[in-house]
Amino acid sequence: MKFPKVQSLSEIAKFLNCQFVGDKNFSVYGINEIHVVEHGDIVFVDHPKYYDKALQSAASVVLINKEVPCPPGKGLLVSDDPFRDFNRLTNHYRPFQPATAAVAESAKIGEATVIQPNVFIGNNVTIGKNCVIHANVVIYDNTIIGDNVIIHAGTILGADAFYYKKRDSGFDQLLSGGRVIIADNVGIGALCTIDKGVSGDTTIGEGTKIDNQVHVGHDSVIGKKCLIASQTGIAGCVVIEDEVTIWGQVGTTSGITIGAKAVILGQTGVTKSVVGGKTYFGTPIEESREKLKQMANVKRIPEILEKLK
Repeated sequence: MKFPKVQSLSEIAKFLNCQFVGDKNFSVYGINEIHVVEHGDIVFVDHPKYYDKALQSAASVVLINKEVPCPPGKGLLVSDDPFRDFNRLTNHYRPFQPATAAVAESAKIGEATVIQPNVFIGNNVTIGKNCVIHANVVIYDNTIIGDNVIIHAGTILGADAFYYKKRDSGFDQLLSGGRVIIADNVGIGALCTIDKGVSGDTTIGEGTKIDNQVHVGHDSVIGKKCLIASQTGIAGCVVIEDEVTIWGQVGTTSGITIGAKAVILGQTGVTKSVVGGKTYFGTPIEESREKLKQMANVKRIPEILEKLK
């Protein structure tokens, strides 16, 4: 998530009322999570386990809850609660804007696009040409949709990430300031939910087709010409490369990669990253031929035991 204009390290520190380490005029362009952070961004870290990863990341500024040596070429913001202060930045630079109409005045809708009744289109949404948006679709603020996209009834694009910090008083939500981006020629079935990124973008690549009742978590990136069947649940920060096929009722853990042209058979639990060009099945996930051999051998256990008597 980029700021409307470049900020200085000292300006951010003043806004957050925290100490900083580094050049006070150090340029800050935005905020991002660790997996998508870029030069000029702020990343936050509040657990010693992840200090080194954050300090060695591409981030230019690290929002951290401990005074540590500042890496060369970076800045630090020292806060007693980086999670809280990251939320303050999101809320300040991309605040929630209440809707004043079913289709926001700031929305841009392309030529020959059809919007069916009871569709909600939020602030700063862009929809391309020759799209069909069916009844009761909800498109949250800042979503970008390409040309020739079909979205079926009841689908929701841009809900908040499922991302919480446990505290003594309950759970604090990490505010979502990212977007959903849908490329050209995508088809999305009925009753799907695609969450926006926390600070980056949840992206669906060109030509991908998604069946009914599929969930895509925050900041996930789905490649070109993928097929995803119904009741699949894709966690946050997942990368699905081009031309992957995922059959029904598949679930994934977060932060993994599914390689190009992989096939994931139905009801598989994708518990780790897998390379492309192979077919997978089962929980935990394995190549399907190996998994099916194991299942066949399990059926033979009574026969084997009988022979051992």
